Formats: sequence, C-alpha cells, structure tokens
Amino acid sequence: MGLLVSRVLSCRDSSLLEPQPEAIAGASYIPGSRKRKRNSLEELATSSNVHGPQNQGMYPHQVLNYIYWKRVKISSNDAYQNLFLDGHDSDIKIRALGRTWCLHKVFLCQSGYFANILKGTWRESRHGVINLIIKNEDIDTRSLHFVFGALYRDADLSITPLEVPQVLAAACLLRVDRVIQQCEGIMKETINRNTVCSYYLAAETYRLKAVKTRCFEWLLCNLMVHPSVALYKEVDLKLMYLLALSSDLLVMQKEIDVYTTLKIWMFLYLNPCWNGTMKQLLQHANNWLSTHMAYVDNISFLESEEGLIFQPVFKKLRFQHIICDLTSTTILEQDRLIPMAWLSPIYKQQWLTLLRTQEYGVIGPQVINEQELEECTMRCGTMIPKDGRYTWKWSVGRLGFPLRVTFTRQCVILRQRCQRCDGSACHNHIRNVIFRITLVCFDSNKRVTFRKTTGYKILTFEYKEEQIVMKLDSDVLTFPMCIFCNFLFVNLGNAENK
Repeated sequence: MGLLVSRVLSCRDSSLLEPQPEAIAGASYIPGSRKRKRNSLEELATSSNVHGPQNQGMYPHQVLNYIYWKRVKISSNDAYQNLFLDGHDSDIKIRALGRTWCLHKVFLCQSGYFANILKGTWRESRHGVINLIIKNEDIDTRSLHFVFGALYRDADLSITPLEVPQVLAAACLLRVDRVIQQCEGIMKETINRNTVCSYYLAAETYRLKAVKTRCFEWLLCNLMVHPSVALYKEVDLKLMYLLALSSDLLVMQKEIDVYTTLKIWMFLYLNPCWNGTMKQLLQHANNWLSTHMAYVDNISFLESEEGLIFQPVFKKLRFQHIICDLTSTTILEQDRLIPMAWLSPIYKQQWLTLLRTQEYGVIGPQVINEQELEECTMRCGTMIPKDGRYTWKWSVGRLGFPLRVTFTRQCVILRQRCQRCDGSACHNHIRNVIFRITLVCFDSNKRVTFRKTTGYKILTFEYKEEQIVMKLDSDVLTFPMCIFCNFLFVNLGNAENK
C-alpha cells in the first residue's frame, strides 16, 4: 500500500472541479475517533513511504485533486485481491444496502461522488465510515461491488449484458466515468430482444442518447418483423406509444397488422403470467377479449376501466388505412376494442373523400411535408425470401389507385395497375402518390446488415405507367430481405389523414 500511495503522490496537479450534487443518494461521515489538529505532513502520512522529498509541501486537497484526475495504476491482480477483496490497510469503510466495504481513500477519490465528500473530510480520522443511503432500486450490492472493484483495476472487469443496467446505475451514482463508458460500449454491441427494453430505459434514465437511439431503432426494425412473446412483455406503455406513432415502424403486411400487434401486446400486459408461443398468442388474445366483452354492454374495451390506460397507444393507429378494407373493418367491429366514437368520424370522412375524388377527379398530394407525413402515411411491408422476381399489389380501396410493386435484384418498380371501375376516379389517367421505399436485411441475431431507402418522393403516374423508383446493386443484396413502403394517396388537407 505504501508503494502505491507514494506513486500517487509523486507529482502535483491543478484544482479539483466541484462535482454536481447527488440527487439519489446521501452520505454521512462518521469519524472513528476524536478530532485533533495535525500538520500537513501528518495528514499525508497514509503510508510509511509517503514523506519522500518529492511530496514535501503538498496539501491534502492537492493529493485529492491529483487522484481525481488520474486513475491509480494497479499492476497485478494481487493488488485487487489484497486491497479490495481482502481489505488490507483499509483507511475508510463504506456502508450501503446492509453491507460494508473496507476501502481506501486514494482509490475512492477516482469517483467524482467520493472525491467531493473526502475533499472536505480528509482531516478527519482515517478510520472513518461513510454511510450511503441509496434510494435507487436499480442499484444492488452486486453492482456497487463491481463499481468499487473497478476503482482498483487498471483493466475493465468482466460484466454480462444483463448486469449492465444495474452497474450503470451504480456508476452514475458514484460518477465513475470509466465504468459508465464501459457500460455504454457493451450496450451498443449487445442489443437484442432480451436486453433492448432494459437498455432503452437505462439509457433514458442516465442520458445515454446514442444507446437510447440505437435501442429505439432496433425496436422499430424488429417489433413486427421478428415478434416475440418475451419482447412484447417487456415493452411498456410509453415505449409502445412511441413505436405505434412512428412512420419508421417496419410494418409487415398492412396497418391492420399493427392493430393486431397492439392487441396481443395489450393481452400480455394484462396477463403477464401467460406462457405460450407466438402461434398461440393471437388466438388466446382473441378468446380472452371475447370472453371479457361478453359481460360488457354498450361500450368498447378501451372505454372500460381496465382499458382506459391503453387509449393513447391505440389512438396512434391510422384507422383511415384500416377501414378501407372490408375484412379489416369486420375485425374492428367484432373485437369491440375500439370506441365507435373514434371510428364514426373516420367512416364519414372517408365517404366524403371518395365522393370528392369521383366528383372532381382529385389528382392526389402535390407537396411533401415530412412532419405531417409522420402520422399520415399507409405503412406496409413484406418479406422477399430468396433471389428472384416478385410482384404484388398494395392499394387503399377506392380512395387510392391500384398499385403494383415489382422487385428484382436490379431495381424496384411501381406501376399503376388497371382495375375495372365505374367511378371517374378510376378513369383519371393522371395520379400523384407520395411514397418511401425501404429495403432491410438482417443477420441471424436480428441486427440490420443492410438498409437502403428512397426517402419521401412524389410520383406522377399516367394510366398504366410503370416507373423505376429504386436501383439496386445485386452484389450487396442478401436474402431473406424485407421491403417496406409508406404511401399517401390523397391530399394532406383532407381530414381523413389527420
């Protein structure tokens, strides 16, 4: 211990920045003996070798300043074992959560939190005790032990991904930047369905913006593409609200499938002990909802006491892109999940929009406003299982126009498809559509390996016209691949888009 301290005290440093006050823990210093006046050399004598000529004239706050800015170097595991784990030559005790750690001031001062405390208490007895009152439930003795131990090691200690949120909480409390950076690096590299929600919450709590963004992007890509019972159980109300709202949500099939995803998520939220597979989940959710609604008259589930908390999430569904399809509309009516007060105005507005389209020969949207598009576009997607030429159609009933999508290794093509119709809208040979096409490939760990998007664009179609909307490099494509589209067929000024 003496050799270590003498190395620490071998040079001088600038003044210590004042740490910010700690919000989630308090500390009280309990001296182990009566106070007495000591000269500066006595106060530096934490070891027998500290009085070398290179250290003469240094004051306690200067020692603390130096230690705060420069980590103590530990050259072997023996130091970690003897000083930290065994507590040899300890000059201070930390008590927290029912456990006591026998530690050393020179190492504790690497923590911004303890540096602030010890700067004002260095003159007290070296046998003192600091009691930590920790109110953060994410912090346990294991995470505290990890962070304390990290102060004694030059190399990072091993940590598993599932332990990271608790260690991050302890490191932020004690303000140990090196451990915070280690946690941040691990989180960025180990986002998966088992960690993404806990990482997102931790990143939001402790302001790790880059980690929070990566977690949210992972959820946007995987929530519907790679559904999981375990994942859905971890998504809370606020997070699902943000996902349902986003136009960047990668939707498999159509908007009615977003509704189905929210329905089974709600079932799991209310029945967290349910165990089963994804194949069983929808049927169980439908049976549960049907049984529940059998005892309820005149109101929808979301109007019931149990369903009120889910209203903000379901309001973010784009019902104008659901009720344009008879099968989807029938599902909404039979489930009685959505209040009729939400649907009636949309039915009315869709009908009026259809009449205007047929009466005036509406061309379609002519201006791109991405802020408005965030809540208005139709979201849809499909899987391309292997290399080849694929063709399918997406449309919005009579409000849009039949649109055929063709995928090849070289390009993506959109074509206005011919349909038989007596309305003037179907015979209008010039139509506009706002679209965005996104291609995504995943690896075996559900991580995105390839992504390409057109961004939002306006396309003008002549009757039966075919246009290439995305060119592809066949050498970089891997399969299976997902293709996702956002479409807007009518003017944003129309109320059905709001």
